[in-house]
Amino acid sequence: MGIVKISDELHEELRKASGVMARSINAQAEFWIKMGMLAELNPGKTYGELIQDLYRQEAVTVPGSHSVDA
Repeated sequence: MGIVKISDELHEELRKASGVMARSINAQAEFWIKMGMLAELNPGKTYGELIQDLYRQEAVTVPGSHSVDA
């Protein structure tokens, strides 16, 4: 595990977002970093498409919803 220094302002936004998303501050930061990296590597994909790709990778199905392959 490493340490990443961020601004106080970004840390405050992480704290608020982590509360909304029921994640730890570290988990929220990791999610934002992961999504940012995926967005840079896949500039033609939307946020929703990136999330669908992650669901597919983990073979997640949501009862009562359409398949993420649709």
